[in-house]
Amino acid sequence: MTPILRAASDHCAPTFDQLAKSLGFSCDSAGGLVEVRNPLTLENWTLPVLETTVVLGSVLALILAVVRLRRQGDPTNLVLWFGATAYLFIIEPPLYFPAAFGISEHVDTMFAHNVFTVDFLWGRLPLYIVAIYPFMATIAYEIVRMLGVFGRYGALVGATCVGFVHHAFYEIFDHIGPQLRWWEWTTDNPLNQPMFDSVPLPSVVVFAALWPMSLAYCVYRFVGRRVDAGIRMPGLELVWRTVVIGLLASLGTFILPLPATVLGMGSTTVRGTIYALELVAVTLVAIPALYRRWADLRHEGSPYLNNFVRAYSVLYLLVFAILWAAALPDFLDATNGRTANGDPIGNLWYTLACFLIAILCSAAVLTLARRGGRTDPAAAEGVRGTSVPSS
Repeated sequence: MTPILRAASDHCAPTFDQLAKSLGFSCDSAGGLVEVRNPLTLENWTLPVLETTVVLGSVLALILAVVRLRRQGDPTNLVLWFGATAYLFIIEPPLYFPAAFGISEHVDTMFAHNVFTVDFLWGRLPLYIVAIYPFMATIAYEIVRMLGVFGRYGALVGATCVGFVHHAFYEIFDHIGPQLRWWEWTTDNPLNQPMFDSVPLPSVVVFAALWPMSLAYCVYRFVGRRVDAGIRMPGLELVWRTVVIGLLASLGTFILPLPATVLGMGSTTVRGTIYALELVAVTLVAIPALYRRWADLRHEGSPYLNNFVRAYSVLYLLVFAILWAAALPDFLDATNGRTANGDPIGNLWYTLACFLIAILCSAAVLTLARRGGRTDPAAAEGVRGTSVPSS
């Protein structure tokens, strides 16, 4: 065991221990590097439903990315999948074990996940969290790619649209998690301030919109536009490009929120306002670009379709509609932002707005026909389709 892993296994920050006990487990019972549990013994029925939906979607996205590379020579989806995973392993471990990484004086525990069927790193990292990064990134990137935004408007606008779409799908999940005890935030941690009901505003902006924007920009600049130009890349080149994408996407996640981080250093109100303005800027760029591309392609057809993403985005929305319907009675009976069980509730109106945006995005790509008036029958395997020409 490496020194970092040994320190991690031996260390349980008081804040994490407090959050864990609130969720119903403890550091002593959190297991080791890997732990598998009976899904029927989890906190409630929504946990296995969540992890099944996300893990299945992520595995299918990976399989179809490999198939697309083998059959079409298009590595974009595979690089996106592994780039998102690389980003996860760069960003998350220091947040779980700040002491092991020597940053505990600056970063306290920000949150704790509940225990799920499969967990890694002594109860810190559920398998579904590993899966949700590439899964959500694939859904958002492919919706934007099907609409041809990258080819028409370039890397920056395309990446902004990916951040916008990802934000809509992610916040549906983000605002229900604390109520259903999927995780718990440290609400008094300065890094989580200001709070937007049960969700830190930095999560709403940085992790829901800015990190996928950074990832998408790097994926398109390093791989996507080369694919569009018909350039084939050997395996070793794809490996180093994927690693660089993960590193640069992490750096982008630090750079993009800097206005809020620096200017809002002395004021939570200022920081929150700047975060909100960054999200507004993303929205003002994305909505016109997405709408114009859909308006164009619904008449002329799309040269690129991914039927897996078209179908699974709808399944994701249906599953979360059921989860929200199940949570709604306790949500409506909540007092002072907490249910009768003491669990914090998210913002219903914001979630409904995100549902609407996500539904419109899914409907937009569902209404696209294959250019020439038909859908490529092999696209049902998620492996056929011509890339959008680069502008």
